[in-house]
Parts: sequence; C-alpha cells; structure tokens
Amino acid sequence: MAGLTADGFLGPEDPAPVGLFNAEGTSPFLLIGDHAGSALPRALGDLGLQAGQMKRHIAIDIGVFGLGHALAEMLDAPFVHQIYSRLVIDCNRNPARTDAIPEVSDGTRIRGNERLPDGERACRIDAIHRSYHAQITAIIDARETAGRETVLVSLHSFTPTMDGAQRPWHVGILHGAGRTDFARALMQELRREDDLNVGDNVPYAMDITDYTVPLHAFPRGLRYAEIEVRQDLLPDSAGHQLWAPRFERSFLDALASVAA
Repeated sequence: MAGLTADGFLGPEDPAPVGLFNAEGTSPFLLIGDHAGSALPRALGDLGLQAGQMKRHIAIDIGVFGLGHALAEMLDAPFVHQIYSRLVIDCNRNPARTDAIPEVSDGTRIRGNERLPDGERACRIDAIHRSYHAQITAIIDARETAGRETVLVSLHSFTPTMDGAQRPWHVGILHGAGRTDFARALMQELRREDDLNVGDNVPYAMDITDYTVPLHAFPRGLRYAEIEVRQDLLPDSAGHQLWAPRFERSFLDALASVAA
C-alpha cells in the first residue's frame, strides 16, 4: 500500500463504504449500524486472518444488517450502515484512538493491522470512517432543514458469553449524556414484554469509547438510544422478523410517552 491515497484505497471493484436503505423514510427514527458489515477492501487482502474469522463477532455485529433492514421497513425509517468490517476501521471509535484499528480483538491477532504507518491509517479514516459519518450528518442536516424530528437509534449486538462469563440479558439499552428520555422510556417499554431481561447500560455502558451517538446526538439535543441485542437471538431472517415488530412496537410507545 505504499504511496496509496484515500482516493485510491477503495478500488472500482470495492463496494461503497456506506449503505443507505429506505433513504426517503418518513419515520422520526434514523437507524444506524456502525458494525453491520464485514467487507474487506481488496487492498488489504485477508488482514492476515484465517478463513471463518470474518464471520465472528470480532469482525461484525452479527444480525444487525438483517434486523436493521427489517425494522426500517416496518417503521418506514432510513437505515445507514457500515459496509466494511470493524477490523478495517471501527466507525464507533474516535479515529484518533489506537483501538479504532485494532491489532488484537478478543484474543485474535489482526496481523494486517499491526504497526500501520500513519499514512495507511489515514487512508482508512478518510475513505471509510469520514464517509460514514458524513452520510449520517447529511441526513440529520436535511431533516432539521425540513423541520423533522430525528430520533437516532444505533443498533449493535453482543456475544452470549465473554471471557467465560454468561451474559443473560436479551437486550441492553445504552445511554449517557445528552437527551436520555427516549432511551429510558424504551427500556421500560421493553421490560413490559414477557420474559425479556433488559439491561440498563449492560453488557456495555455508553462511555468514552462510544463515538457515533455522542458525535451526532449529544450536540444537537437529539433523542437517542444505543441498543445491544444478544447475537444468538438474531441468527437468521426468522430471528430478525421476530425482533423487528417487538422493537417497532416498543419504539413507537416509548416515543409517544416522552412526546406527550
């Protein structure tokens, strides 16, 4: 990759860095998937990974692509999602952080990310990270100009176990600073569902590692929620179609309760 520029990092055979589904959706919700994709630019080869590693949680939030599309259809909401793997660059990290391009993930060495020169890091940031966030910014700007409310919902998934510990929650709702009323109301609505174990800032908490929601929602005073769904609940299209209506109902009820 010596001498490669951001303009040449993604070739004509590579997919565009950002997916946008149902761009004209009329819902107040804007769905995003920071880790929905697992593509690798041809310039990076296989990142030194063995076959099958790109299907693991280290590379992609399993189930988010399908859930996001199903939910976007039901809500008539836009869904902006990352096409490339979080191992290329993590769009939910400040690009200045070293872990935005991880050298190790859950014990697995990412050899293609080791000792990257600054120029190669800049290529990934400019071609993918900035493009993704520019798309989100453009959509929110257009909605504000049109006088439309935006409720930003970031979709993620998590592993049933981590470091040998069981994670019993079906869903976690993450919130931090900014306007948290929708996230808290959503948590309460989901807890009304039978047999759901809903975590409050677990198994992850919204903290300084999060980038997307703080960047786009906090300074604009947008309602938001970051949602973590356990990956074994989203194994296939049947799982997506089971969870999408549950979320649709809870989203609408939660928003109605805070907007009343």
